[in-house]
Parts: sequence; C-alpha cells; structure tokens
Amino acid sequence: MARWLAHTPWPILALDMLRANVVGALFTFAFLRFGMPLEDSIRFDEITALNQVIFVIYLVVSMLVGAFASIQLSLPVLVWHRRRSRLDNEIARRRALKLPYLLSVVNAALWLVGGVLFTLVNLSVSNKNAFIVAIASAIGALVTCVLSYMQAEKVLRPITVAAMANNPGVAVAPTVTTRIAVFWVISVVAPLAVIIGLITLQRFGWIDTDPAGLQRPILWMSGAALAFSVIAIVRVVAAINDPIKQLRRAQGQVSAGNLNVAVKIYDGSDLGLLQAGFNDMVSDLRERQELRNLFGRYVGEDVARRAIEEGTELGGEERYVGVLFVDIVGSTRLAVNRPPRHVVELLNEFFRVVVAVVGRHGGFVNKFQGDAALAIFGAPLDLEDFAGRALASARELRSELYRTLGDTDIGIGVSAGKAIAGHIGSEQRLEYTVIGDPVNEAARLTELAKDEPARVLGSARAVFLASQAEAENWEIGEGVELRGRGIETLLARPHFGRMGVDVSGGGLDTPLA
Repeated sequence: MARWLAHTPWPILALDMLRANVVGALFTFAFLRFGMPLEDSIRFDEITALNQVIFVIYLVVSMLVGAFASIQLSLPVLVWHRRRSRLDNEIARRRALKLPYLLSVVNAALWLVGGVLFTLVNLSVSNKNAFIVAIASAIGALVTCVLSYMQAEKVLRPITVAAMANNPGVAVAPTVTTRIAVFWVISVVAPLAVIIGLITLQRFGWIDTDPAGLQRPILWMSGAALAFSVIAIVRVVAAINDPIKQLRRAQGQVSAGNLNVAVKIYDGSDLGLLQAGFNDMVSDLRERQELRNLFGRYVGEDVARRAIEEGTELGGEERYVGVLFVDIVGSTRLAVNRPPRHVVELLNEFFRVVVAVVGRHGGFVNKFQGDAALAIFGAPLDLEDFAGRALASARELRSELYRTLGDTDIGIGVSAGKAIAGHIGSEQRLEYTVIGDPVNEAARLTELAKDEPARVLGSARAVFLASQAEAENWEIGEGVELRGRGIETLLARPHFGRMGVDVSGGGLDTPLA
C-alpha cells in the first residue's frame, strides 16, 4: 500500500495537511504565550505534567487517526483516477469533488476534540486558563482548516479535472466571494474581535492588567493578523489568478483563430463554471464557424457572411451585376462514352477551375447546374467594374479550361445590367439567386458561343458597362434576336489574337490570357 500510495498525489497531500496543522499549532502556541496580557499568558515552563503527557499522547493519536482517515477518504478516489475508469464510478467521482472539504472536516474534528480535551483539563486549574485554551484552539482550528482546504484543492487539481470532465455543475465549492470573506474574517475580523475583547475585559476588570499591559497582546494580534493576511492574500490570489491566467491564454489563442482550444476545469466554484462557460462558448464558436464555412461553400462566402450579419429575409433588391454562364458542350455524349466515375472527376475539375478563376476576379459561383455554372459579379456585395470583371473572367476562363480539360469543349456567355438579387423560396427552404434579363441573356449567349470559334460571346451592353481597359479586348459585332427575349442583342467577341485562338481549328494555340 505504501509503495502504491507513493506514486499518487497522497504523499504531497499528507505533507500539505501536516504543514497546515503545524501552522495552526504555531498560531495556537503563540496566542497562549503572547496573545494575552503578561499576567494572564501561559508560560510553557508552567504547563503541568498532565498537560504535557496528554498533549504527546493526543498528538500521536491524532496523527495516526488523521493519516488513516485521509487514506480512507482518498483511496477510492486515487484508485478510480489511477485506473482511468473516470466515467464508471459515480460515487468515486463525487467523492473526488468533495475531497478537499472532507479532509478539512477531518482536521476540524481533530482540533475540536483536542480543544475540548485541553479545555476540560485546564478547567480544573482555572476557568481563565480553560477559556484561553479554548480561544487558542479555535484560532488554530480555523487557520488549519482554511489552509488545508486551499492546499488540498490545489494538489488535487488533476483529479478534479477528470471528475468535472462530464458535468462541471455537480461540483460544490466555496465561491470566490466566500473565500475572500473567510480569509477576511480570519485575518481582520478575528484579530480585531480579540483586541476589542481584551480592551473590554480590562475595562470591566475581568483581566488583571492596566492599559500598558494590553500593548503586548495588541501588538502580537496585529502582527499575527499581518502575517496571516500575507498568507491569505497569496492563497486567494493564486486560487483566483491561476484560472484567470489560463482563460487569458486560451482567449489569446481564440483571438488568433484557434477554435480547437479548451481549458481544463479544475475549480468547483464560480471560476469553474466560468471555465466551463468558456469551453461551451468556444464550442459554439467552432460549430458556428464550421456551419459558416459549410454554408459559404454552398452559397459563397459573401452570401454567407451577409446572411449571418443581416439575416435572410425573403425578397431581393435591384443591383447592377455582371453575369457569366459556362457550359460543357456535348455532356450527354460524355456520359455515354465515359464511365460515371470519370465523368464526375471531369466535372469536379471543371468546377474547380471555374470557381478559382471567378474568385480571382471578385465574383462568386451562384449555381452549379449539371455540367454548367452561373457566376455573379456585383452581388451580394457591390463590386467596382462588375461588367469588366465578368468579361475578363470569361477570357481567362476560356484559356484555363482548355489548358486543364484538353479536348473537352465549352461555351461561355457574358452579360451585364440591372437584376434582382436576393433570397427566394420559403421560410423553411430558401436560396440566394439573381433573377433578371442579364441572366437570361448570358444563358442564351452560351448556347450561341458553342458554335463560335473562340467559344466565348458577350453582349454589347456588358462591354459598354465595362471599364475602358477591358472594353478594348472586345469587338462589337452583329445583332441577333436571342430565343425568348424578343429584342435584338448586339454580340461582342474577344479579340482572337489577344487570346491566342486558332480560329480554323476551334482549338487553342499558346494561351496568352
């Protein structure tokens, strides 16, 4: 058992309990010698042989009883923690959370028995001596219990972390306010109460001394209060500051973008609830970020950000947008001639290039429709030169797709103008989209572009709305009536020489765009 206990926190815990009792004993003996006027103080050479014998016997007995009680209280917790069966033994887990309190109760009981015993022994000598011994024992018990609780709580932190892992709310521990109040009572109220009591007893003649004789006990009580207040402030500050530092470090990691951070919950007071609340908050932030990333992958990062910040009301707003529509030529034949897995790989590569090129020009891919994609420039966020960006994206996309997909043919149509951008659908299921003539025009231009040597067509309206730098890359051609529109559309074609297009073969020479 001794060898096994040597590899657990119990030896450190036992030493800390012993140290707390030694400090309490020192306060007790100091009070007996210096805490009363000289005429009423107890000189150690005046202690009777009976008192000395009882003290030695009780010291040995109390040490054995304290060691036995601490082992019996700690052993189930230590076994549970050592075997890592943290979720299997609810009784041991609850015992772990109460262990600092239980050990303090053991110390209090031993001091209470000793105090009563020595009070009764000294009662046969004089009532005054019995009263002084009782007061001194109470002071020593108070000091010992407070120090033992704080130290046990610190030593048992690794076990407390495991015990509170599932449900931090089950722990019962003094709050920060209670701890500060207890230390204030011991270091301020108790010494002041003793000083007031001494002055009162002297005034009524209950102690045989003059005002000058009160100087020594008053100075001693003041020094004792100062000494214990130093111990108290160190203990309280450490108990409060440790979890606060831990939270500050974790908060710094969250601010730096690390949402996988979590703090260990080792305090059963409101500080522990604060630690648990921080973990819950980070978990919610992590889930929110994951949903935002997932949402952004489906609808675009700008749409997702705006939906999170402003909500998702049904309806839309008029915006000037650039629209790009790109479609694979002969996708039905591809599905027949190639295995389904190869078709999916081709489409994924196609959409990867589309998303990358459109993103570089400030747009976002609003929809994937089978083997086609619809890209929007200027919604949901305003975009400078929306039409020019759409046209430039079409030219670069034509080169990138031929370079990446080889002989896979495509058609690209570009338009620009006023449209309605917003959420459509129902409260249960909605979609962000752009509706209007530019979308229809871009789709029809894509159909015509499949028969063009460069496979790219734009509308003159898009060129007119574009910047001068981009408009110079396009040539306005003839007018046609696109299917379903009923009005004439002037076609715009990119300059072949600037794109490196081999018109005769419909393929691509060295791409320059």
